[in-house]
Amino acid sequence: MWLYIIPSLMLGWSLGANDAANVFGPPVASRLVSYWKAVVVSAIFTVIGAVTGGAAGLHTIGSLSSSNVVESSISVLGGAISVIIMTILALPVSTSQAVVGGILGIGLLKGSVNWGVLWKIVICWVTTPIGALFFGFVVYKITAPMFSRIKSIALQDKVLVIMTWVIGAYGAYSLGANNVANVTGAFVGNLLTVQQAALIGGLAIASGTLTYSKRVMMTVGKKIIELDHFSSLISIFAEALTVWIYALIGVPVSTSQAIVGGVLGAGIARGTNLADRKMLFRILFGWVGTPVVAGVISAILYILI
Repeated sequence: MWLYIIPSLMLGWSLGANDAANVFGPPVASRLVSYWKAVVVSAIFTVIGAVTGGAAGLHTIGSLSSSNVVESSISVLGGAISVIIMTILALPVSTSQAVVGGILGIGLLKGSVNWGVLWKIVICWVTTPIGALFFGFVVYKITAPMFSRIKSIALQDKVLVIMTWVIGAYGAYSLGANNVANVTGAFVGNLLTVQQAALIGGLAIASGTLTYSKRVMMTVGKKIIELDHFSSLISIFAEALTVWIYALIGVPVSTSQAIVGGVLGAGIARGTNLADRKMLFRILFGWVGTPVVAGVISAILYILI
């Protein structure tokens, strides 16, 4: 069994390394909280989210294409390689798109794609950054006047730190609940039970968070829009809320797209200009290119093997 799920462990590691940025990137980059404390909290709550809230998404990914164990392993390997490439380039990419691209690469060759499930996933992909941008903008507009009434700077800082840890833990929980399906969902029904898939996937994600998440964290936190501490907090909340909603629906979506939408929403509400337009276009390129690269890689591996 372990031989077949090695690609899943690779993908889980790369997901944690890439997507931890989407939980604590802005507050770490703005030095509101320390990096090491952030990744430890993120790892713990990611596992909790995967085990207690990941079942719906695991079933969705498992039903995207009828694949045997070997084909599932190749699909996940294609997704893992594409995400690792993007992580080395310090781009916050969509692991959801990588996994779906990997599954489609083989599914199209076999003619075994469940198009109804695919369209449901694609629609949710498109609405994810839009929804997070909306939440980020609206929540900032509602809460900023209330926060500004706190006159003591020391009290403001204390409130920000407490709320960052609370919302960050919630974001990590949402990450685990939603994205564990990307790691081990392809094996549900042909190798793993839902409970096994949730635990193994959650632990794999946590390992990547703890070992290699700092580079992408700084990309998300600094190179899209410069945020102050309060705006960083709002962007995390927008991302966490968006991803959690889709976890309840049972569709794995991109936390990278959600945090970029949240960052943009909070930044626009604050009246901040884009820090680096070229970086934003690089991120958009990563979103589009990831499923294509993953599909091509998995298709080539399938033909060769």
